[in-house]
Amino acid sequence: MTGHARPRHWVSVLTVMLALSTLTLTAVAPSTGAPATGFQEYAVPAGSAPHDVAPARDGGVWYAAQRTGELGHLDARTGATRHIKLGDGAAPHGVIVGPDGAPWLTDGGLNAIVRVDPATSEVKRFPLPASRPRVNLNTAAFDRRGIHWFTGQGGVYGRLDVSSG
Repeated sequence: MTGHARPRHWVSVLTVMLALSTLTLTAVAPSTGAPATGFQEYAVPAGSAPHDVAPARDGGVWYAAQRTGELGHLDARTGATRHIKLGDGAAPHGVIVGPDGAPWLTDGGLNAIVRVDPATSEVKRFPLPASRPRVNLNTAAFDRRGIHWFTGQGGVYGRLDVSSG
């Protein structure tokens, strides 16, 4: 979040209970990093099975709605959620926020890296090569050069040069 001030209501996500219909967020004191007193549970659409989470730049939380094949967004101020369909067969696992401020997902169902434009909800897929089917994509990170690195539970690690696709 370099160069962007965090909203005052920003919530750090430390704990996610992987229930079928709730996200549990634990607040952290911005100045000390110490846990605040208490936590807040938010209802999400039934059956969405929230998995990984990432802080959105608007103060909300992005989450992978694994069982419904969607990217979810929780407005932590209001508790409202919205979901963005990622495509037929989608089963997102991990979600991170890239240097561009957009949520990026590893999607085992699509066997692709997926980027969602936070303003327009446009979904862009970067499929893995045909020589790498069923990788079971898992975790991702961006390096300092903006290269997207990812792992797959099938023993694969890879990279996506975002500038060239």
